[in-house]
Amino acid sequence: MRPSSEQLGKTVRAQKGFVSALFDELREGSKDTEGVTRDTFGPGEQFGYRVIETCAREMGLEQSWDHGANLYMTLPGRDRSAPRVMFGSHLDSVRHGGNFDGAAGVIAGLVAQRTLQELGISPARDITTMAIRAEESVWFQVSYIGSRTAFGRLPDGALDAKRVDTGRTLAEHMAECGADIEAVRANRAHLNANDIHTFIEIHIEQAPQLIEADLPLAIGTGVPGNFRYPEIHICGEYAHVGLPRRFRRDAALAGSDLVLGLDQIWQREDAAGRPMAFTVGRFFTNPDEHALTIVPGEMTLSLDVRAYDTDHLAKLEQEFLEVCRAIEASRGVSIDLGQRASANVAPSDPRLVDGLTEAAGRLGISTMPLASPASHDAATFTAAGVPTAMLFVRNENGSHNPHEAMEIDDFLETAAVMTEWLVHEVAND
Repeated sequence: MRPSSEQLGKTVRAQKGFVSALFDELREGSKDTEGVTRDTFGPGEQFGYRVIETCAREMGLEQSWDHGANLYMTLPGRDRSAPRVMFGSHLDSVRHGGNFDGAAGVIAGLVAQRTLQELGISPARDITTMAIRAEESVWFQVSYIGSRTAFGRLPDGALDAKRVDTGRTLAEHMAECGADIEAVRANRAHLNANDIHTFIEIHIEQAPQLIEADLPLAIGTGVPGNFRYPEIHICGEYAHVGLPRRFRRDAALAGSDLVLGLDQIWQREDAAGRPMAFTVGRFFTNPDEHALTIVPGEMTLSLDVRAYDTDHLAKLEQEFLEVCRAIEASRGVSIDLGQRASANVAPSDPRLVDGLTEAAGRLGISTMPLASPASHDAATFTAAGVPTAMLFVRNENGSHNPHEAMEIDDFLETAAVMTEWLVHEVAND
């Protein structure tokens, strides 16, 4: 017999102590002077996996690992051959980040499984929570390493990417954490879209739109695609500061022109109601050469551009390339874009969005639709052909910083919506 929505909501909310203790344990074991650091394929991420693995073992869940060292925690269903329902997110963080980015999605999956256990519900199909490796691309400058590895879709050359702080390759770091590098290199697929019924990822919101709307959660409508140039190098000419403007080939001014040109594009697109964003996360001259009295001859920067429509994203990249060509001509510099990376636009599955919205309604929880401003592993599942959706939890101070402000009560409301959808879904099988 299926529990009432009221009973289910109470069961989820009663797990506040369990959830708080799990988040606290993650924080205490990975905190640093300014926040938490769960470094990708390093000691911080490994610690997070030990915590979650122990919790899953205590819950009696089946556990398995794939060749990329992703962890799967499964509550068995009555029909083990049926496509499974999957939840999950990542456990790594940026340096000096917050405690909730990523981890909330893993813990939410455990909450849903725990709720089914406590209510005595035997699901019709397997329910699996996946703790995904290496979502934070800042460490290796490669997107979705864990989820792409699981589907056999890791980009060519990714294993040779070097971690920005250690200078060691992704292959070396993965091997140390138990990955089968030869299987990864061969792009072996552990996951197949035909074996997955749905994938839902809970995540904190990364812009304070729910704070503005005074709502605890939102139903995600999609994840943006992106193109990235992690290492753009502008080459001009070093010169004395007294050199007149007409003779200069100033790399710093060329870099500034590039950023301002992109910002003009963003202002235009914003005014036209076409959502996008760009970020220059690294922007510096050569520290071995720059000085107060030297015109900079080199400039290095990174670029991330994202949008929600494939054609729009392609048009933005074409405009960016035109801006580069114009700057080369006007400033007398050369611009080497370096290696390019990209990820596809990933719209949420309409049926899932409707189902989650209806689940919130049955629980009496107000929500809003929200397009994610950030990239998430859900995009990999969408690209592989899995019906996918996201739920976002209210969070005042964004993410990728120590001040993430997710309230446990808001998290539990979000987990309740996902679990209500789950019970309604598996009961109808």
